Amino acid sequence: MNTSACASTPVASNAAPATAAAEPADKVPASTVEALRQLIDTHQLTEVRTTYNSTYGASLLFQPEKLSYYVALFHGKEFWRVIQTDSFEQAEGVYRTFAQQTQTLAEVDIDTMRLDAGKKYADRMIALNQQRLQSLQQDASRQQQQAREVAQLQEQARQQAASLTAQLHDTTSQLDAMKQQIHSLETMQDNPNLALPAPAPVAAPTPPQPASPSP
Repeated sequence: MNTSACASTPVASNAAPATAAAEPADKVPASTVEALRQLIDTHQLTEVRTTYNSTYGASLLFQPEKLSYYVALFHGKEFWRVIQTDSFEQAEGVYRTFAQQTQTLAEVDIDTMRLDAGKKYADRMIALNQQRLQSLQQDASRQQQQAREVAQLQEQARQQAASLTAQLHDTTSQLDAMKQQIHSLETMQDNPNLALPAPAPVAAPTPPQPASPSP
């Protein structure tokens, strides 16, 4: 005996419950519900078929002792309608009708579930992409700061290189001049000929000036 389909809640759904407007106007008589519950609790029914659509379901149950059939339309753990018949063909027809009704009733729940899941997925994607965007923006900011620092260091290095180039040019000129002086001195020292300075020219004597006559 297996009547768990009607005795337990169908598969959980994230969809919002059906509105009151979707509820059937005619409630199942309490005696019919209690009778079905009692048969289920005492394991007098065999579950023939069960259809689930979101939180809605339809079940076809068989009572072997009386060759009787029960067809139930339920939402969650609450029975909406229960029809009892001794005709299998009628029970099958009612079951197919109830199963089709569960599909129609569940459309709003399923759409709501899908839309809710889609929104939550989109929210997660927005959050992930926002984190990615912030990370990229931070990386770009760091790269720009590093680029400015490198450019400043490059400019300082160029200025230092220009200054060192000028200093090297001056130093090289001084070195060349000193080498030239050294070469000249070495050449003079290595010359075996005695080089005397040229004699100074002798100044010619100045002739005496005639004396002026006295008055």
